[in-house]
Amino acid sequence: MLALVASGCGPSQKNTDLRQWTDDLTFRISTDPLPPHAREKIIYKVVVQDKESNQPIERGEGRIFATSRDGANTWDALEPGPEPGTYYGALRFITAGDWAVAIQFRRDSTQKLERVDWMQSVRAARE
Repeated sequence: MLALVASGCGPSQKNTDLRQWTDDLTFRISTDPLPPHAREKIIYKVVVQDKESNQPIERGEGRIFATSRDGANTWDALEPGPEPGTYYGALRFITAGDWAVAIQFRRDSTQKLERVDWMQSVRAARE
């Protein structure tokens, strides 16, 4: 109850994280900047947890990649961040529009790759 009261007193901030699930993992994905613009370096922060225990997945490996409707591609490896279970990757979308984005991830090299997909709207490049 204290958490509810405390959250009600502070400034309201909308949670814009994307949440995705596989059979074994949960993903919380955020971008900086939001919304993404074409021709800018977009940093993806990906928090990975075990689906049942909610424990962070450390020493995992993965990549983030995207394809536009025109067939342009971009990708990056997910690198571990300072927070447990957190990984970072950067994408540069060369055009505005809708992009198919995906993450492939596994707990370690002995495990199968798991994948989540979503559509990302990218705004026009800024002047």
